[in-house]
Amino acid sequence: PEAGRRAEMVSKAMAEVKPGEVEKAELESPVLTAFWGKPTYVRGWVILPPGYDSKAKTRYPTLYWTHGFGGNLDYSLVTGLGLRKAMVEHKAPPMICVMLDESLPEGTHEFADSVNDGPWGTALTKEFIPWLETKYRMDAKPTGRLLNGHSSGGWATLQLEVNYPQVFGGTWSTSPDPSDFHNFTGPDLYAPHANLYRKADGTPWPIMRDHGQVLATLEQFARLEAVLGPYGGQMASFDWVFSPKGPSGAPEPMFDRKTGDVDPAVVAYWHDHYDLANLVEKKWAKNGAMLKGRIHLIVGTADTFYLDSSAHLFEARLKSVGADPHFTYIPDRTHMDLYKTGDDRMGLMWQIMSEMYAVARPGVD
Repeated sequence: PEAGRRAEMVSKAMAEVKPGEVEKAELESPVLTAFWGKPTYVRGWVILPPGYDSKAKTRYPTLYWTHGFGGNLDYSLVTGLGLRKAMVEHKAPPMICVMLDESLPEGTHEFADSVNDGPWGTALTKEFIPWLETKYRMDAKPTGRLLNGHSSGGWATLQLEVNYPQVFGGTWSTSPDPSDFHNFTGPDLYAPHANLYRKADGTPWPIMRDHGQVLATLEQFARLEAVLGPYGGQMASFDWVFSPKGPSGAPEPMFDRKTGDVDPAVVAYWHDHYDLANLVEKKWAKNGAMLKGRIHLIVGTADTFYLDSSAHLFEARLKSVGADPHFTYIPDRTHMDLYKTGDDRMGLMWQIMSEMYAVARPGVD
């Protein structure tokens, strides 16, 4: 029944794709095609605001959005149509919304440059966005390119802001995957003899909770995924994005799936390339002026995957370099109900879009 419902939702969404309102954007990426040795595309949906006229002089701020783990191009369309409906109903300001697909057979590439998944960050920023800006009436400047995503999409948009501050003028990342690997959903990956399954006292690391109640441990989560094989699970997806390539050509696993023991050599590579707290500090002299005030992070204090803990560490590191971060911890909200405001399931999104619009159009109501 679930698959049937999803198919129905997608066919209904496809029926709403009308030129001048919603258009599919696909670009064969030269850098990704060279990496993979076969045609490889950056894909998304362009949601145009009400009253958009391709011949008019009006330009629009652009929201770049991407989904979390398990999402895909269809899911991006359904979400994008919801954003357009909010603009029609004047709940959200008029913006062009680019709903990006970050799905791969290996999980999510998170628009990161990776030795395993390929140069997705380069493809997005050097190829796809410049191409879109020749086709649509977009503000082609950082204050008009703004980022939002949830969960793995939250991490993707955080890393895009951190790594490309000359391209993007701000991110509003919600419940992102860990941004400081001193707390990787609990375990400190840098601790001596770090283990993803057991704390130092031998008790299991939890991975999922419903408010106070533990629903699953990291070991259960990882072992279930190991049964499914090397593709498509959340932990395997992290390895595909963050890890160096192993001798077989597959990514080096960050931890032993049998014992939970963390591999310090792999973690050192993760630290240097993907620990966002480290990257901000390392590049602050060069990028600090561009990044200041641009990192917004919103997470619930009861986040299902304990992602609020890593956010606190990242916030402290950002404050220590003078980054003027804007972090919000919503009391008692989980990973699943973060966007709810009153009776509106997506109320937080309209607030985020209003804040984005204020960056792109200061003083315009």
